[in-house]
Amino acid sequence: MNRNLLSGLAIGVFAGFLAGYFVGASHGGDAPAVAAAPAPAPAPPGPPRPNPLELQDRITAAKQVLAADPNNAQAWITLGNDYFDSQQAQNAVDAYARALVLAPGNPDVLTDQGVMYRQLQDYAKAVADFKLANRLDPKHLQSLFNLGIVYAADLKQPAEAVKAWNRIIATDPANPLAEQARTAIARLQQQP
Repeated sequence: MNRNLLSGLAIGVFAGFLAGYFVGASHGGDAPAVAAAPAPAPAPPGPPRPNPLELQDRITAAKQVLAADPNNAQAWITLGNDYFDSQQAQNAVDAYARALVLAPGNPDVLTDQGVMYRQLQDYAKAVADFKLANRLDPKHLQSLFNLGIVYAADLKQPAEAVKAWNRIIATDPANPLAEQARTAIARLQQQP
């Protein structure tokens, strides 16, 4: 399964959370509710998510491959992806870390690991992964979008979020993520 697509879907869920946060929900009581804005268009349907039994079978198979070949970076990535899909964030982080030791510099793996760090509420590590992914590939827009989400929703640093999202717009203004970045910036600017 394409990790960029899965990462995009996961971030779509996070973006939905972020949109909900900006259009009216108070987050932990520290942000006042604002008038609701029109809901963003739903994300296009992706491939169906594997069922939990299928994921467990895939995890078992990946572990068997790794028992025979513990230096197989692709098997570690596959294991991390399956942990990602089954919402086992710490296991995903650990598998991705092992893959990155064996085959460093993969911005997709760093981005997926960053998403899992965010799920674990380790925002500093999520930010570090997203920044490194973008440093390795300045056209890796998903890492920038995710970076903006963490800055806006988790770290309450809207100016940093806007910087990340503006870099997407500057890098590829016609990309669908650029439109999402424009929308996110507009919502931030509507905040009191």
